[in-house]
Amino acid sequence: EACASRGAEVVLVSGPVTLQTVHPNIHRIDVESAAEMHRAAADAFKDADAGILCAAVADFTPEQVADQKIKREKDDLVLRLKPTCDIAASLGKEKRPDQLLVGFALETCDEVSHAQDKLARKNFDFIVLNSLNDKGAGFRCDTNKITIIDRAEAVSYPLKRKQEVAEDIVDKLSSLFHS
Repeated sequence: EACASRGAEVVLVSGPVTLQTVHPNIHRIDVESAAEMHRAAADAFKDADAGILCAAVADFTPEQVADQKIKREKDDLVLRLKPTCDIAASLGKEKRPDQLLVGFALETCDEVSHAQDKLARKNFDFIVLNSLNDKGAGFRCDTNKITIIDRAEAVSYPLKRKQEVAEDIVDKLSSLFHS
C-alpha cells in the first residue's frame, strides 16, 4: 500500500492471509506454498525495478505430504524435513545492476551483525531488522521498531505504527532511486 500510494505499480505475491488489497495499483498473486511463492516472485522480479521481500517463508517443508489424516497409532511421529528454496538468495543472485532488493531479518541475539551478514549473503541493497526484544514490536501488535541497515550504516527508528514503518522503508528505497 505504501508503494502504490506513491504511484508504483505493485505486484504483491502473498501467502494465505486474510488482509485485503485495496489500492488499484496492486496486482495480487495468491500462493499457498514456498515453492509457489518462489516461482511467482522470480517471475515478477524479472520486470521489476525493486523487490521488497517481507514474507516470512518457512525454511523447511515436510519430505512427504500425507494425502489423508495421519491417525494416532503410535506414541511418537517423526517428520523428515527438507530445505525450501531460499527465495531471497535466489533473487539476489538474479538481481541486475539496475534493480534494488530489500530484505528483512528477525533476530533475537547479535541482531545487527546477523542482519549485516544476511545483507551481504543475499545481495540486498538494504535490510530491515526487526527485533523480538522490544515490547510492542513485531507480531500481534500494530506497532514495530526497526533498524534499516545498508552497507554504510545502521539507522534505528523509534516504535511507531506499522503504516509509518512502511513509509520509512519506502522512503529509504526511494532515496536509492534518486541517488
